[in-house]
Amino acid sequence: NMLEELLIHKPDDPIQFMIDHLKQNNDDAPRICVLGPPASGKTTVAMWLCKNLDAIRISQETLLFKETLALTKEAKAYQERKQKIPSALWANLIQERLSNVDCIKQGWVLEGFPENQEQAWMLQSSGIIPRHVVVLYAPDTVLIERNTGKRLDPITEEVYHTTFDWPSDPVIQQRLVKPEDLSEQEVSKKLLEYHRNFPAVFQIYQKVLKSINADQPSVDVLSQVLTYVQTRHRSAAPFTPRILFCGPPGSGKSLQAALIAQKYSLVNICCGQLLKEAVADKTKLGELVKPYIDNGYPVPDNLVMRILAERLNALDCMTNGWVLCGFPRDRKQGEQLQKSHIPN
Repeated sequence: NMLEELLIHKPDDPIQFMIDHLKQNNDDAPRICVLGPPASGKTTVAMWLCKNLDAIRISQETLLFKETLALTKEAKAYQERKQKIPSALWANLIQERLSNVDCIKQGWVLEGFPENQEQAWMLQSSGIIPRHVVVLYAPDTVLIERNTGKRLDPITEEVYHTTFDWPSDPVIQQRLVKPEDLSEQEVSKKLLEYHRNFPAVFQIYQKVLKSINADQPSVDVLSQVLTYVQTRHRSAAPFTPRILFCGPPGSGKSLQAALIAQKYSLVNICCGQLLKEAVADKTKLGELVKPYIDNGYPVPDNLVMRILAERLNALDCMTNGWVLCGFPRDRKQGEQLQKSHIPN
């Protein structure tokens, strides 16, 4: 994230810029976009994510009616004249809102934006780069049917449906209102526009985007979304794998380690085999280990660690990476391994 900010802002004093960034920003805070066609469940997913991640929800509605931003009045003027709000104004509104301390510290979930390639580019040029983009999809016939049964809780702003998601609480049922939604013909028109614009948005965000089927129980949708947004994307930086296989006897550690090592050209290290090789090669450490193995006693941890460290420090392990199984077997051994060779 800091590298992205440097490339975007090109500060005169990069060192001071990075110091300020580290003081202010929380690079682990969620930065999520929830996109999809009309009635796909964007609001429900965005609100649920904010509850679970303690993030700030940003949507076109919240920007216009809940925020007191410098550009809100200008945007409302367009709406009152029944004119389309320009993409540049939306991007500036979002940038202004995301620069607030709560969004920086807690993270944000941006709902329903960007809608097209132009808006996506404007967000990027403003330095707004989501870590995860969730795209909900469902057949158009399902979306049109959903739109007619949508109901809104005016107090919590949660969205319900007469068929798919009706609340069990009678109090909530009584206060639900039908939102000023689009007619079936208008929804069809919006869907056509979405299908025309979305492929270009997909191209921009394809490396951080996941499509999720919204035509399934809401619990499953929300579970899949949360699982995705909690994953970290793999870095393109050079990477030397240091893999540890653990498990009870007979669980297949050795086989899986061998398969992984073969597939990715890693050094396969089995701790038990390593000790036997040290004895067979008659090394100094092997001579110390031999009496324990011959008499069937456990080899002391300090000897095991010395032999293991020597192997892990070899050039092939340092260059290609390694897969280790059979060690550690307990917490003490794990702590010793962690001091010298941390698995990643």
